[in-house]
Amino acid sequence: MMTTHMNGHLTELDGGVGETNMEDPQQWTRERAVDCPGDLGPRTLPVRRSAQLERIRQHQEDLRRRREEEGRNRQELDLNASIRLKKLSQNPKVGIDNPTFDPIEGPGGPLGLSPTLGAPNLLELEELLMSLKQMQHCLSDAQSQEDVELVLQLVQKTDFQKAFNIHNAVAQHMNRPSPPYPHTDHAQSLAIEVQSMVHDSQLKEGLELKALLSSPHIQAVLLAHDGVAEQEMLLEPLTPDGPSETLTQWGGETVKIVRIEKARDIPLGATVRNDMDSVIISRIVKGGAAEHSRLLHEGDEILEINGVEIRGKDVNEVFDILAEMHGNLTFVLIPSSQTKPPPIKETVVHVKAHFDYDPSDDPYVPCRELGLSFQKGDILHIISQDDPNWWQAYRDGDEDNQPLAGLVPGKSFQQQREAMKQTIEEDKEPEKSGKLWCAKKNKKKRKKLFFNGKQNDDYDNEEILTYEEMALYHQPANRKRPIALIGPPNCGQSELRQRLLSSEPDRFGGAVPHTTRNRRDVEVNGRDYHFVARQAFDMDAAAGKFIESGEFEKNWYGTSTDSVRQLINTGKICLLCLHTQSLKTLRSSDLKPYIIFIAPPSQERLRALLAKESKNPKPEELRDIIEKAREMEQNFGHLFDAAIVNTDQDKAYQELLRLINKLDTEPQWVPSSWLR
Repeated sequence: MMTTHMNGHLTELDGGVGETNMEDPQQWTRERAVDCPGDLGPRTLPVRRSAQLERIRQHQEDLRRRREEEGRNRQELDLNASIRLKKLSQNPKVGIDNPTFDPIEGPGGPLGLSPTLGAPNLLELEELLMSLKQMQHCLSDAQSQEDVELVLQLVQKTDFQKAFNIHNAVAQHMNRPSPPYPHTDHAQSLAIEVQSMVHDSQLKEGLELKALLSSPHIQAVLLAHDGVAEQEMLLEPLTPDGPSETLTQWGGETVKIVRIEKARDIPLGATVRNDMDSVIISRIVKGGAAEHSRLLHEGDEILEINGVEIRGKDVNEVFDILAEMHGNLTFVLIPSSQTKPPPIKETVVHVKAHFDYDPSDDPYVPCRELGLSFQKGDILHIISQDDPNWWQAYRDGDEDNQPLAGLVPGKSFQQQREAMKQTIEEDKEPEKSGKLWCAKKNKKKRKKLFFNGKQNDDYDNEEILTYEEMALYHQPANRKRPIALIGPPNCGQSELRQRLLSSEPDRFGGAVPHTTRNRRDVEVNGRDYHFVARQAFDMDAAAGKFIESGEFEKNWYGTSTDSVRQLINTGKICLLCLHTQSLKTLRSSDLKPYIIFIAPPSQERLRALLAKESKNPKPEELRDIIEKAREMEQNFGHLFDAAIVNTDQDKAYQELLRLINKLDTEPQWVPSSWLR
């Protein structure tokens, strides 16, 4: 099986195993971000509308000529190869002489339109009537003559003739490159000057001209003409009030002229790709000038920018061209043929990343310049999922410093390639499987812990972690979130918990555990333990009521969610020291825990801390603690809300207290499933 990656899409092909060349990630970049730098570059002079349309006309003429050449190459007929075609070429007017298909005489035809502009051969009403009558005389079938007679009656009706004339007028207008360019915008003053010249004339023509120019209707027409001509002859403004869009028909195609003003501190926010000779807008990035204008769309073909022709250029050339432009940008585009629904305001989705991502190491990111790096635990605001493979997002807190949204892998795409990566790693696993079984046995007597296998045992192994949807939550004053301290042995989490319980007993408390052992004389049921029978304990464990449970010296102990809830209902903050395997049960409850990872410092610093407690661990034991912490962070770090490196007990205690106090004053990100 061969797997190919194209623009963020993974495809499996039948065949042998092929290796993808990962040494040149640039080869996978299919898009290029186009933008304008902040430094000043040469401005392009304003362009008259007529000159702009002349360039469009030239482009359309080149396009038409190219299509004609392609058509001749595909279907080149030799008239001499066919006797029938040879006869037709010698006498093309065989049969009925239909004036409708006569060639247009003159350079522009009867309407003065150049055939190279794609103007239609408009048929006059009289010619249509004459053609129908000739056709009627040549037909011998009575039914056909009756049908032509009905058409003649229709053509002779006044309503049809009016509609026919309107059609011809509209067709003639639509195939003009632009309205006639005015010669002057002061025709009214010229008319007054002519009136003064013929004032003393006694000629009949002079008197008639004077009467015409002085009539109110002609003066009103000249006044209107000057007003329109004055607007038409204005240069395009350098600083328009806002983005604008103009549509024009040329050669049967719609051409769009878009003007965008791009401030220095706002990037354009668009990527382009090559499609043969065409340069196509591939992606509109949120936060840029293109997105704010709503005038550039994915799939539009760029013909020119500020008078510079773009067709036939590489995306890197387009990047260099735009690097020299800033301010007002004028795009000449062929709109995308794909019809899109009207834009709707997208809902921002907040997610927590469960993996690290660096776009510089990703050969499949479509545009590396727009890739957004993040780390496990970062909050991302997903503002666009139009491309399911590459979402657009901001990192939490970077919205003001990051004008453009960045590209991050979509959830399904990330899961797909992670599953593929795991498959490859599993194929290589037998080569080193012997090392996995080599583990040192700890001969120390330990509490034997058992966790709910259905919910806890390696629950992450079959899960491909990508993103988790989050929402802001502010804990109520009468319902505090439980604090779960997680960490490897001898990292100080138990000491930190006990210090909090001793320093503020009215604020912090511990959940009363359940046990199957017999009650001692000094113990009180419900205060020290909940003493239950073994059968009741097993039933509660089977029902998933325990966050964690285990056996010690043939007696069972467990911390239940009900015990934690009872303490929370009193207004206290419940402090828990748990194993990582218990986190899923705790998070799946309605307790909304705040999980803090207590990490060990360096090996030397850890030795010094343990020496203060009269402990003298061996070097391999210190390495085991650090390695255990690394494994816990790697496998369960996506569940941690905060982390404290315990380099000093007093500093770690103050940091822990600060995090707990912050829950009362600031909202925190929690899984959105907790609030549903």
